[in-house]
Amino acid sequence: MNIVLLILQVVFVIGFLIFFHELGHFLAARAVGVPVEEFGFGYPPRLAKIAEWKGTEITLNWIPFGGFVRPKGEADETIEGGMAAAPAWKRLVIALAGPMMNFLIGILLLVIIYSAIGIPASNEAMITQVAASSPAEEVGLQAGDIILTVDDKPIENIDQLIQVVDQNAGEEISLGVERDGEIEFISITPRVNPPEGEGAMGVALSNPLKPTPFFQSVGYAFQTTGFIIRETIMLPVRLIRGTVDPALARPVGYKGIYDIYTQAVEMDQETNLPTAEPLPIYTLSIIANISLALGITNLLPIPALDGGRILFTLPELIFGKRIPQKWENVVNTVSFLLLIALMVVITILDFTNPVVIP
Repeated sequence: MNIVLLILQVVFVIGFLIFFHELGHFLAARAVGVPVEEFGFGYPPRLAKIAEWKGTEITLNWIPFGGFVRPKGEADETIEGGMAAAPAWKRLVIALAGPMMNFLIGILLLVIIYSAIGIPASNEAMITQVAASSPAEEVGLQAGDIILTVDDKPIENIDQLIQVVDQNAGEEISLGVERDGEIEFISITPRVNPPEGEGAMGVALSNPLKPTPFFQSVGYAFQTTGFIIRETIMLPVRLIRGTVDPALARPVGYKGIYDIYTQAVEMDQETNLPTAEPLPIYTLSIIANISLALGITNLLPIPALDGGRILFTLPELIFGKRIPQKWENVVNTVSFLLLIALMVVITILDFTNPVVIP
């Protein structure tokens, strides 16, 4: 795929995920009565003001990665009606809403993935290969045909179908076969002594994949999300124990995300993954994982991140005593500068030691 198109795709994906993260903050702030002064697409400097909605300026900014919201009085508790002056529970709701939106996007994508992958239909047998000069080839059976019945009786599973065929070797049987959505009945005489490696009919069989029921897909999506969260929490422990390669566990920046995304796109193009629905499964999986990673990362108790904001509200929620706003602002500023320095280091590692999908 064209490298420029891939870069644009990555910019769009990152922007999409960060935008919805900020949309979570915006909706939560509005819901608890904290005015939002600006909702920006991209990061400053500002390019243009697009519109204004209920007191919120909607702006377009020069740096095209995601967006931001600027609640009224975000870091000044002296501003009446602002975020910093709001009760701790309101600030907690606003801080949680961004990561929760990322979890929601990740779970929705996982639901789509599981619905597309499908589950094996055990009571159907799909022909995946037809041997040359076999009874199956002679009667016109084709790869992709789905056997539903044998001698007018529904099959229970592939083993039962093979057993019935073997029991009728040398005798004509009738197969109910679905092809292109239509059912037809084909008569075939299984061989008594088939060549080594071939069955009596001369076909290879597997269960066709059917779309996963919605609620089952939702269950799988939540299980996967829980697994990813659990693995992320346990990662430092496994690094200490030496059970995880540090090179595979390191964080990635925009360049690393581009590398991973590119590999996923190539895998979708080169791998003929059998699914119930034709979707770019690897690419969607990577996007889902990035969204979940954004949610998890932002909940880390690091100042300047949402988790840091949550950490600062806990003393007020538990003991009724608030950490002075000026201390919080200083800690957040220092932490923000350190995070920028860390991002520079991570970006350098992305170039010197590119990430490879395991």
